[in-house]
Amino acid sequence: MRIIFIFISTAILWIPLSISTYGQEINNPDKKFGEARELAFDGKRKEAIQLSKRIVEKYPGYSDVWILIGRIYSWEGKNDSASVYFEEALEKSPSYEDAYVGYLDNLFWAGQYDKAEIVLDRAFENLKPPSSKIEYRKAKLAYYRESYGKALRLTEKLYEKNPKMEGLLSFIQKLKRLSISNAVGLLFDHDSYDGQIAPWQTYRFYGRKTIKSFGSVIGRVTHSNRFGTNGNQFELDAYPSLGENSYAYLNVGFSKASFFPDFRFGGSIYWNLPKALELDIGYRNLKFTSSTHIFTASLGKYTGNWWLNLRGNHVPSQEGGAFSGNFQARYYFKGAEDFFSFRISSGISADEEEGYLQRELLGSYGARVGYQQLWSSHWMGFANIRYSQDEISSGNFRPNFNISVGSEFRF
Repeated sequence: MRIIFIFISTAILWIPLSISTYGQEINNPDKKFGEARELAFDGKRKEAIQLSKRIVEKYPGYSDVWILIGRIYSWEGKNDSASVYFEEALEKSPSYEDAYVGYLDNLFWAGQYDKAEIVLDRAFENLKPPSSKIEYRKAKLAYYRESYGKALRLTEKLYEKNPKMEGLLSFIQKLKRLSISNAVGLLFDHDSYDGQIAPWQTYRFYGRKTIKSFGSVIGRVTHSNRFGTNGNQFELDAYPSLGENSYAYLNVGFSKASFFPDFRFGGSIYWNLPKALELDIGYRNLKFTSSTHIFTASLGKYTGNWWLNLRGNHVPSQEGGAFSGNFQARYYFKGAEDFFSFRISSGISADEEEGYLQRELLGSYGARVGYQQLWSSHWMGFANIRYSQDEISSGNFRPNFNISVGSEFRF
């Protein structure tokens, strides 16, 4: 009996103490909300949910906490449960943007596009005017429904109002690969060499077609006059989609001209990463009298009106191989098709559109400036000027001045 009495007395004393402690834990909801966020971001999601639920028990109007619970369930793939908590947040705050953003993201991940459209309509009804984040998700819904043309129009309109929105430019570039159905283009290059050799004249004609659920396919014919002879190169490019955040680049080509590779092929895989980053890793093979193997990789970043890219190339050999690289930048001044560009480079890249790669060309150091603008919904123009010093034998450099102009018609 004595033991039972001690146990009951201790329990009676502990209960009010526990209640008091519980009350103290939620007297500062903002502080506790911050703790719950830290727990969630540290991977302690169960503890974050428990703490968040205790906060809303006492402060049921704290919409940010309801949103946090919804986000956590969404991260764990429990999308239906997440929707319940986003509805709670909207019931408490029907004009709260963050609740709509979290709710729509959750429905996109769940593939519940019809329900997302209903929530999006509520957002446009209650948010006057709708924010950029909501308009961006309207474009996202069109993208998920494979209405790429509509998504592109919505994002380009949004870009005019908010060009520095994070991730917007990279999303537009993705939509362009999927939505521009057909196009033909013509480019002209003039290369001069300070009188050391006769100028080169090069013409390129290409046609592009976008295949739904696959990507773009491009056929290209290049005709060039070099060293007093004419030659042609025929190529086929493809950009197949590999899912929402990845796509590939494939190239194959052949030529009988002495200054083009007899055969060429290559490929790369591109990944769209968080923070508007893009990574690609690839391989190229150029066959003249012997094969040249090129391994290439780059990291790009969209930030505000800028696209920045750093690329490296490696050509292995028994002597240890050679490295080359380039840095390029684009400044988008009007829309996602209108930009000024600048590039500095060291060495040769097998993907150069100028096509000046030769088997005897060992290295190059140069810079290029460029301009591109969409004149109308159908016509686009572009021009580039490049100057380089090309190493044609060890220690022997030849100056090269290149002017390139072209136009594209879309239909």
